[in-house]
Amino acid sequence: MASSNSEGEDKYRRYIYGGGEKNTSWKYGAPPNYDVVNKLFEEGRTKVWPPGSLEEKVQNLVKTWEMEMFHKTCFSDYKTVDPEKYRFSLNGRKPISLEEKRKLGGGYNSLLQTSLPEEYRCYNPADETAESSHRAFTTAFPRGFALEVLHVYTGPPVIVYKFRHWGLMEGPFKGHEPTGEMIEFFGVAIFELDDEMKIAKVEFFYDRGELLGALLRGTTTSQSSSDASLSCPFLKNTG
Repeated sequence: MASSNSEGEDKYRRYIYGGGEKNTSWKYGAPPNYDVVNKLFEEGRTKVWPPGSLEEKVQNLVKTWEMEMFHKTCFSDYKTVDPEKYRFSLNGRKPISLEEKRKLGGGYNSLLQTSLPEEYRCYNPADETAESSHRAFTTAFPRGFALEVLHVYTGPPVIVYKFRHWGLMEGPFKGHEPTGEMIEFFGVAIFELDDEMKIAKVEFFYDRGELLGALLRGTTTSQSSSDASLSCPFLKNTG
């Protein structure tokens, strides 16, 4: 769990550039660029962790994990997780494998699972693909959706931390006009690492309504955000 990245890497994420990634299969054809969301993060974060601190290491691990989940297409290219052992769980649901997560549509769909009846779902993962969900959120948040770690309760091998996600709604979402407001939500997560310091299990606990409710505050329009043009050709600004 390194505290800083080698030369040529993103400031907060490993395993994007360098010789170790020369054969990596990228979902959008090229490595993601996080310059825009890094600026949002640096301008809006409430904590600045000392270099080498446990909090900085955990924050960078989470950002790197998120990058791999959203942008690498081959499980064998993942370096933060053990693809065979890895399991993901949201709000106490049954843990699922990488393959099961992919069948849900990966990305936002796995993070926005719900037991609400379908008629009450303002965002329905069952109707979204990985591409349509990513398009909806990167359109709503053209500068990205930043992440910071607020507190680390325990260190490895079982990491428990509190986090904050935020972004500026400067684009439409599911037929709702942009409000320009900052949207944020908070949660707690558990990352279990194996003997090789790779992630074997992830659990998240948060209220998806805090995010989705805020996205629906804008005036309704006839245009769906799914059809809006993207500000980034590689759908890059996540995390």
